[in-house]
Amino acid sequence: MELKEIARKIRVDIIEMLEESQSGHPGGSLSAVEILTALYFKEMNIDTSNPKWEDRDRFVLSKGHGTPVLYGTLAERGFFPKEELKNFRKMGSILQGHPDMKEIPGVDMTTGSLGQGLAAANGMALAGKLNNKDYRVYGVIGDGECQEGLIWEAAMLSAHYKLDNITVFLDHNGLQIDGSNKDIMNIEPIDEKFKSFGWNVLTIDGHSIDEILESIEKAKATKDKPTIIIAKTSKGKGVSFMENQVGWHGKAPSKEEAQKALEELGGAK
Repeated sequence: MELKEIARKIRVDIIEMLEESQSGHPGGSLSAVEILTALYFKEMNIDTSNPKWEDRDRFVLSKGHGTPVLYGTLAERGFFPKEELKNFRKMGSILQGHPDMKEIPGVDMTTGSLGQGLAAANGMALAGKLNNKDYRVYGVIGDGECQEGLIWEAAMLSAHYKLDNITVFLDHNGLQIDGSNKDIMNIEPIDEKFKSFGWNVLTIDGHSIDEILESIEKAKATKDKPTIIIAKTSKGKGVSFMENQVGWHGKAPSKEEAQKALEELGGAK
């Protein structure tokens, strides 16, 4: 199956999950679909039959509220049955609002408190170096999340220990819960900030799977520096009435809105 078709199916999963649960975060889930599609279906060395395989590549969703994109991706990849997606955010379900590494096959780190994911990814990458392992660590952070001080403490550590086995994607859609980054707390020039902290910095179209895969290859070829890939994205990508609308940060679609979204995505029932 082509990666673009997989990305479309994950977007359908996201909308169906959110409509069923009537809670969750569509905007920043839809913006990161191509990133996770490229990682889980092309790049990462993983084994769905052995999710805790010691030599697997790791992934950390630092912006932990974006679980719909992670759960949709894990289900499409085969870590658990797609039927489980219907239980998103329901009592007793393994699929809660933030990912739980103890309950969900394929989840490498429990996240939710913004800013902490990069530090956790650093630990995994440093452990890999100390244990002479070849695995790589990938992560996704949000642009609003870059207003957290812990991100910059972690960024210093990544460079200090020359963690060239870590690659982080910045899902740079420009919007956060209360408005635009530039109005809430301007993070620009974000590329120069990471460069000054000693990172290899790449900037791409975050919805181009080809550019995503090319940037990963460049990151793998970079030695003695961690890499951040600034992925320019659109919040709510793929659903016209959600795109670049801050109001869809954490609002689930109604039945009628979900139907309209699914029609646009080619997944209407």
